[in-house]
Amino acid sequence: MNPSGNSCGSFPAASPFAPVAGPIVRSVTDPFHGDLLEVSMGPQHPSTHGVFRMVATLDGEQIVKLKPVFGYLHRNHEKIAENTSYLASMPYTDRLDYLCSLSTNWAYAFAAEKLLGQPVPDRAQYLRIILAEMTRLVNHSCLVGFLFNDLGTSFTPLLYAFREREKIIDLFESLTGSRMMCNYQRFGGCRVDPTPEWLEAARKLVENFPRFLDEYERMLTGNEIMLARTQGIGRVNAAQAINAGLTGPVLRASGVDYDLRKVDAYGFYGRMDFRVPLGDHGDTYDRYMIRILEMRESVKILAQAFRDLPAGPIMDPKAKQRGHRPKAGEAYGRIEGPKGEIGFHLISDGSPNPYRYRVRPPSLINLTLLEDMCLGHTLADSVVILGSIDIVLGEVDR
Repeated sequence: MNPSGNSCGSFPAASPFAPVAGPIVRSVTDPFHGDLLEVSMGPQHPSTHGVFRMVATLDGEQIVKLKPVFGYLHRNHEKIAENTSYLASMPYTDRLDYLCSLSTNWAYAFAAEKLLGQPVPDRAQYLRIILAEMTRLVNHSCLVGFLFNDLGTSFTPLLYAFREREKIIDLFESLTGSRMMCNYQRFGGCRVDPTPEWLEAARKLVENFPRFLDEYERMLTGNEIMLARTQGIGRVNAAQAINAGLTGPVLRASGVDYDLRKVDAYGFYGRMDFRVPLGDHGDTYDRYMIRILEMRESVKILAQAFRDLPAGPIMDPKAKQRGHRPKAGEAYGRIEGPKGEIGFHLISDGSPNPYRYRVRPPSLINLTLLEDMCLGHTLADSVVILGSIDIVLGEVDR
């Protein structure tokens, strides 16, 4: 204890800069609801998944208003890219969704290749699918682990998820040289070709992954606390989801059959046989189950990609390695990332840098319905609902 009688070091107890151990709470008066309680969670709070803040107004324990506050992690990504060469922006895309850098690399490469009119060899197209689906396994398994951590039921599912994640990112590291910031895609193909040993190790990992999913589901899906805390919680109907522009698992949990791998059939997804899982209720439980089912479909896609992977070059021999100057024009490239539609809008004026560079971040757009999902629920429910949306703040704030 310091001489001033508070436990905040040299800061006075009333200082706005004093460290805060928990949510900030204050009383407010509303003309419709009377006396209410306003709780500010974040921006440094373990349940908000990064530097993100939720300001919830409570009537008793019921949320009557919730305001998401973000921007704390803003790094000016898009403006930096407009003053950087096309290729030099590729490593920056790793930092958007740092769990899914290989997917985000692909979305940016796809947009630039449209702008450049650049073809991609067949082998590179299959490798992109392999790495994107392995990334989906990493993202979804970790999401489920973090969701149970948010529920407060058990820390074990997260450890199980990280055990499997380590196996996959070890493969990413051996191929790209980095565990998370992979910087692997190039305009016209991929940076390096995997060795036969790498492909065999990846194939074996994918063959064994259903065993992990079976183990995961036995532990989680019928858990009584899980069912009580997620079924009927945070519902979003199909009309709400479509009007808000939601994409990915959050949209499909509301029963909307929309997956860019089917809709656009980009890359070689048109050659893959897989189904698109859909939910019935649009609640937190459905958003959990969609991730589990999508991982099972990813395993099917990976088995087909490994089986059909052709020999040949991984880069178009006519592709430029640097100094790209696309003709004046614009292009939008989008893919089905693990969190939803990740897209890049590029406008060229013929110079070495994009005239305009814009990201469509699924984390941010899926977050816009957070208040609608939380109204009428408790503060504890809001933590679980936020976890089921699956956001990463690097992508939200950019």
